[in-house]
Amino acid sequence: MTTPPQPPLAPDELVSAAGEREVLETFLDLYRAIVTRKVSGLSTSDATRRLVPSRTTLAGLVKHLTAVEREWFHGMLGGARPTPDDDWGVRDDDTVESLVADYLTACATSREICRGFTLDDTVPSPRLGRVSLRWIYVHLIEETARHAGHADILREQTDGATGFDA
Repeated sequence: MTTPPQPPLAPDELVSAAGEREVLETFLDLYRAIVTRKVSGLSTSDATRRLVPSRTTLAGLVKHLTAVEREWFHGMLGGARPTPDDDWGVRDDDTVESLVADYLTACATSREICRGFTLDDTVPSPRLGRVSLRWIYVHLIEETARHAGHADILREQTDGATGFDA
């Protein structure tokens, strides 16, 4: 009896025996990519359509996650001053492409900032006192994965697309 061919390993599976930092970075990048795929191919009209009673939209999720990247990595770790913004509100001139490009830029900046820290390095937090890079990674994985799940449901409501890659 032959074994059916196995699909290639996913990024999270490839790091199953890697070090802690590589695992954390890989999982965060995995969920970042899922979020961008969930809006891929949609019109701005579809991505900004409200399908639930809250202000949550696919475009708003991307905008919110961009603000989260900037708050935790750029602000807490990098010392950048946050710019006040309604991080769920999509402006008239926002497009799917511009929101995704802004998110990808924010994620790239976050990666660069993190290179200067160890997982045990801590920074001041107004609410928590001090937080480690390790804690920030776990928090961002949780936040991004939760919103990737929201995006999955909203995408299915938009055009029926389902699954990890749709």
